[in-house]
Amino acid sequence: MLQVAQLELWVGIKPVLKERKMAITKETVQDKLEIVGDFKHIQIRTATIIKEDGKEISRSFHRHVVAPDSDSTNESADVKAMVTQFHTDAVKKAYADHLAKQEL
Repeated sequence: MLQVAQLELWVGIKPVLKERKMAITKETVQDKLEIVGDFKHIQIRTATIIKEDGKEISRSFHRHVVAPDSDSTNESADVKAMVTQFHTDAVKKAYADHLAKQEL
């Protein structure tokens, strides 16, 4: 087997090594919003997607819940719109009454 130095002498060319660069990206998206139960809890599922050269190689999920008495100032615009629509004064009062009964 010829070594690289011998190959250069015999053929008169230098071997070219190509370096392949991979693009790895991370994307976070709220892919599921659900309204659950009598008190209209909003469940949010966030997917974290890892891609290599545009092809998905990993996906993981995180969930959290926004209750009628929760602070939603740090939530996305979509979640805030749902809070406005579903967490009415009547729902908030019913939820507060429910929590008060649980403390007894």
